[in-house]
Amino acid sequence: MIKFNNIQIGNFIMCEYDGKMKEGEVINLNGDEKQVEVETDVQAFWFDTQHLHGIPLSDEQMMKLNFTKEKLDNGSVKYKKGSFRMVIPAENNFSTIEIWYREDRRHNPDVHAVHELQNNYYQMTKVHLTKEMV
Repeated sequence: MIKFNNIQIGNFIMCEYDGKMKEGEVINLNGDEKQVEVETDVQAFWFDTQHLHGIPLSDEQMMKLNFTKEKLDNGSVKYKKGSFRMVIPAENNFSTIEIWYREDRRHNPDVHAVHELQNNYYQMTKVHLTKEMV
């Protein structure tokens, strides 16, 4: 479950309907009812937050977000997009991360899901982080 105040329009999340999980993009928020409208490949639908889940960070998700990947000599991995950088201790190990954009550095922020990375990226760059269009 994701807390309502951690969700922003444009976030990519997983939504649960009839026991099935679908990935989608947040397109609207209803603060009065604490509901979130998510558009999936099927349709847009309103969800309560207990039916919303984060998409775990992974190399695959970072590639979908158009990051470039650089393996460092010490075994860690750096993901880059413009002046934004993110370093993880080892390939596909997102347990601890360090992110920075210009002079704003964040050591081990609470970022374990795509929507959390999107929110931090926006706070730091004032630009929305979107996925590649197929």
